[in-house]
Amino acid sequence: MKKSKCSRYSGVGGQAVLEGVMMKNKEQYAIAVRKPDGEIDIEVDVYQGVLHGSKLKEIPFIRGIFNFLDSMILGMKTLNHSVAFYEDEEAKETATDKVFQRVFKDRAESIMLGMVTLLSIVLAIAIFMVLPYYIASLFEGYIRNASVMAIIEGIMRILIFIGYIVAITMMKDIKRLYQYHGAEHKCINCIEKGRPLTVHNVMRSSRLHKRCGTSFLFFVIFVSIIVFFFIRVETPLLRVLIRILLIPVIAGISYELIRLAGRSDNIIVQILSLPGMWLQRLTTKEPDESMVEVAIASVDAIFDWKAYLKDTFGYEVDESWLKDGHEDEDDAE
Repeated sequence: MKKSKCSRYSGVGGQAVLEGVMMKNKEQYAIAVRKPDGEIDIEVDVYQGVLHGSKLKEIPFIRGIFNFLDSMILGMKTLNHSVAFYEDEEAKETATDKVFQRVFKDRAESIMLGMVTLLSIVLAIAIFMVLPYYIASLFEGYIRNASVMAIIEGIMRILIFIGYIVAITMMKDIKRLYQYHGAEHKCINCIEKGRPLTVHNVMRSSRLHKRCGTSFLFFVIFVSIIVFFFIRVETPLLRVLIRILLIPVIAGISYELIRLAGRSDNIIVQILSLPGMWLQRLTTKEPDESMVEVAIASVDAIFDWKAYLKDTFGYEVDESWLKDGHEDEDDAE
């Protein structure tokens, strides 16, 4: 089989969850979780997202705002699904749970999910957008040049972002999540390089991917530094307010960059993608074969990768060839 030198966009994306992987293809998604008894549970569902069918979701620089919200909402939903397999069966219903059930009834879970998502967004804004400004403002008594202050704020934002990633990497239970994150990337890289989706081929694929959420967050940081460098106001309160109000603009621009990165092998795009790819070495780890099996199960549930290989790379996968254990002879990435 001839190896593809360049990746071909498949449209498949996903995220790691507790002991599993969620994969999404268009509006359909699948969550595959390795249960405590060792079996793989697979749930397939449809998520249409906010403003489903609206033309706003097709407009460049606008669509990124809604796609970001959709990824947050679906991410929380699928993570909660995986956690349910490992919750203590004897855990009692809390007073908050009872109040939500009484007030919102059947909508209690979705309301709670929305509130958690909103809180996560608020915390992210406070930590990565507002906090760097306040830290940089401590130097205003010593530095009068506005451009230098903007650069210092940008450096603080990068340091806080990297510090956050390093800090959560040191958490005891985060390594397995990052291994499943690696398994997710490896599966997507495997099919986008034109290789049959087998455990052997996936294990030999790269765990880094240009469309990763880590890379998207780096683009958000990078774009915010440029935007705040050129847009300035004098009043401290307005400076904080402008940083909050411009977040949709920054998210929209960042989405277009990550979208371009996932579809192009242009040298400039590759250079812009490098910092995010470097950071993925922290947020992804090499998975074991059992984790890769879970990721493959998730892909299989929502994506016909055999048809994709035929349409994109021009060859059919021989089922008997796979059953006999033959593998792709190309060099690993």
